[in-house]
Amino acid sequence: MISFLGEYESTVDAKGRFLLPAGFKKQLSGEQAAQFVINRGFEKCLTLYPLQSWEPIFANISALNDFDPKVREFRRFFLNGATQVELDSAGRLLIPKNLSEHAQLDKEIVLVSALNKIEIWDKTKYKEFFESFTAESFSELANVVMNKKPGDSGA
Repeated sequence: MISFLGEYESTVDAKGRFLLPAGFKKQLSGEQAAQFVINRGFEKCLTLYPLQSWEPIFANISALNDFDPKVREFRRFFLNGATQVELDSAGRLLIPKNLSEHAQLDKEIVLVSALNKIEIWDKTKYKEFFESFTAESFSELANVVMNKKPGDSGA
């Protein structure tokens, strides 16, 4: 299973491409290391899934009950915009225009590990996101999240 560590800056060129940082490339292996699915994130960012991380998620979503309106709604929101992309010969990935607009990406971006995937943020928005957290609010969040038992919804 793939798991990423790190936070790297990159730039988006005029054609919407960015260089996948060497730090992330080193954490990938095999033939599938050049194939990804890029999609909207839950926040105003994008999520870059190595194909081998995407496939089980897609299989789970495909197995959901199509007769359930909530399933159909979730599929529409989650899969809307998902696009398969490949590293080009220079090690760049192309961000589809609609996804770039969703995340409001400017020239400078930050790529951050999110376990088995990578989040892509506009550098300014990423900085704002972290500046909104205080040490106290982060401590409270950690306490809530880390004290949950597996399967506990917290509701």
